[in-house]
Amino acid sequence: MNTVRRSAAALAAAAVVFGTGAALALPAAAAPSPSDPASASPSASGSSSGLYGTKDPTYDGVWRQSYAFLAQRGAGFQPADQAVDWLLGQQCADGSFSAYRADTATPCDAKTMRDINATALAVQGLGSVRRESADPEKVDKAVKAGDGWLRSVQNKDGGWGYTPGSPSDANSTSLVIGALAATGIKPGSYTSVEGRTPYDALLTFAVPCSDKDGAGAFAYQPDKTGKLLANADATAAATLAGLGKSVVSTKSSPEQSPTCQDLPKPTAERAALNGASYLAKALAKTGHLTAPPMPGSTDTTEKPDFGNTADAVLALAASGATKEAQPAMEWLEKNSAAWAKESGPAAYAQLILTARATETDPREFGSADLVEQLNALGPAPKSPDTSDASTSEDESGFDVWWIIGIGMVVGVGIGFLVSGRKK
Repeated sequence: MNTVRRSAAALAAAAVVFGTGAALALPAAAAPSPSDPASASPSASGSSSGLYGTKDPTYDGVWRQSYAFLAQRGAGFQPADQAVDWLLGQQCADGSFSAYRADTATPCDAKTMRDINATALAVQGLGSVRRESADPEKVDKAVKAGDGWLRSVQNKDGGWGYTPGSPSDANSTSLVIGALAATGIKPGSYTSVEGRTPYDALLTFAVPCSDKDGAGAFAYQPDKTGKLLANADATAAATLAGLGKSVVSTKSSPEQSPTCQDLPKPTAERAALNGASYLAKALAKTGHLTAPPMPGSTDTTEKPDFGNTADAVLALAASGATKEAQPAMEWLEKNSAAWAKESGPAAYAQLILTARATETDPREFGSADLVEQLNALGPAPKSPDTSDASTSEDESGFDVWWIIGIGMVVGVGIGFLVSGRKK
């Protein structure tokens, strides 16, 4: 059913593109999200300010807004100008973003807490909507300013931490890689003062295949002794980044079962495939990932981790391991509704993009229409475009390639007709 629906959408898109010559809007990439972001329930509408969700945005306002943009563009919608203006208003003059600024009339100063993760995702989110926005030049200027600021705070090892000057970690480094790739910048061209690239930093978090406890995984950061401990969230993020992809990725073809292999000279791509191998094994244990008990909690049982499971599924699909990801995808369809309702915009966005990567219909996700639920949390977006799901230039994937394929078939057919008429 899902394949038929997507094929029909691609045919409709082909008719428009080849009939009018219209260009497809290109969104940017995203990256791994915080667990259970504070945001609104589906029953609540977005605030009048243009922000998605009505819960306290102190820690995730920019994050959930940017993630919502990516998901809406992936579903073919263009966010309302009011929503775009809200995000633009959050940017500091130097191009950076905080998690949220309640008073945007007051300029950012040295005391303003800059957030590298929020900045990277905002750059991606704005990049995804700029072509269809009311003021493309203004949005483009904001994207370039964000890219420039990220470069100015790059660590000597080539990576980034959560805040400027903090030690590099796999998640933040992966998120920035996605932002750079999404805005047309080759991450490898971003060299630090020491001549290191983001991929150099990323490889320092890769756990060797010879490690029996976390073969192929990525660590968030080395522990106090320098040991690399496997971290599923960091592994999903780094797997995408190592492949030069992000959460707007589509299913990789041909499909391949992931394996772990140590090379004499490690590469980011090989490390990413090793990461996919770790994720496949982790998901195979229970069909989903689990989260350890909260520190100090009397409940010592591990709980299902919906956000990280979605990240892992998407990373596997992007690496070509869709078969290994499918059981967890089906588990999410059956079990994630309550989590998404409680967590809000970023959770719905995450599920939409994960569904898209596995060619699952987000409008029939279990018993839910994820797109409708996300759209209800903010200003009504503009009508969907006929491409069904917009993509970035580097991650054109299923939808655009369907259109190209259909165009080629149409062209061949016309060629045969012309040839026949001549004969």
